Amino acid sequence: MHTPLTATRLPQDTDKPCRFVFVLLDNFSLLAFSTALESLRVANRMAGRTVYSWTIIGEGGASISCSAGTSFQLDSDLVDMGRDDRLLVCGGIDIQASTTKKLLGWLRRESRKGLMVGGLCTAAYTLAKAGLLDGRRATIHWENQDSFAEEFEDVNLTKSVFVVDNNRVTTAGGTSSIDLMLKLIADDLGEDLANSVADQLIYSSIRTDQDTQRLSVPTRIGVRHPKLSQVIQMMESNIEETISPSILARDVGMSTRQLERLFRRYLNRSPKRYYMELRLQKARNLLMQTDMSVINVALACGFASPSHFSKCYRAHYDTTPYRERGSHATRLSI
Repeated sequence: MHTPLTATRLPQDTDKPCRFVFVLLDNFSLLAFSTALESLRVANRMAGRTVYSWTIIGEGGASISCSAGTSFQLDSDLVDMGRDDRLLVCGGIDIQASTTKKLLGWLRRESRKGLMVGGLCTAAYTLAKAGLLDGRRATIHWENQDSFAEEFEDVNLTKSVFVVDNNRVTTAGGTSSIDLMLKLIADDLGEDLANSVADQLIYSSIRTDQDTQRLSVPTRIGVRHPKLSQVIQMMESNIEETISPSILARDVGMSTRQLERLFRRYLNRSPKRYYMELRLQKARNLLMQTDMSVINVALACGFASPSHFSKCYRAHYDTTPYRERGSHATRLSI
């Protein structure tokens, strides 16, 4: 049996809990939403009183489906918010399609009240589209980073698991919702209670906004070789203006032949081939997640001509960039 902890910052009046309003978008991430909600539930239990309340709303006010296909009953449509409410928009796949004009207008209007507005998982896109992240630090799921950076130049995009910038908060998705909620709970009620919530969730590695969302290069590729990791990091940071293998090799203190052998040994491909795959992956993300022209996608990924880009894309994905985008648009309309 746990011993309730005394709140240090939220008022002791149990009739006035801090209310979170979750706005669920079509195809939202169930993991990002459920972990945020569970953190609040456990905080109430560990505090021994109702310090947090919540409501679940969405456009239309009826029901909404998560990306796993399960439907959820909404409490209401997009209603007026209280000035002390905390608003969290939860996105998922196909975030552009679920970011409607009605939703954007509502977010702009409610944000003028000065309340906290946040985006879980891909919902940072929705906040940025509404102009709520201009001049702010923010994060979004790593798969959406390339397209987000291309579309929202006024947002200071980071690779953190979550970001708190004054009254704007964003997360990278997945379990990063827990990290954000633990941060908010600690600010409201003290670190002791936040740590108790983490213990109840069996969450032993609490991350801060200084932690990045992706695994380190050695962990991702399954190889711990410092020079190989360094070269891959250089490749990932220079997609639009590529670096030749000879310069990559020189910068890590080896010959081009040694670099070739290193990639062949650990990754079973040449540096050139590996670099090409990184560029094509970014191109695919841009084709799926933005309305950039194929020519601009090609240029953003270091290809000098659309024809060369199309040839390389087809060799790797067995389809052309135009067909890829067309088939994706067809799937969204079904």
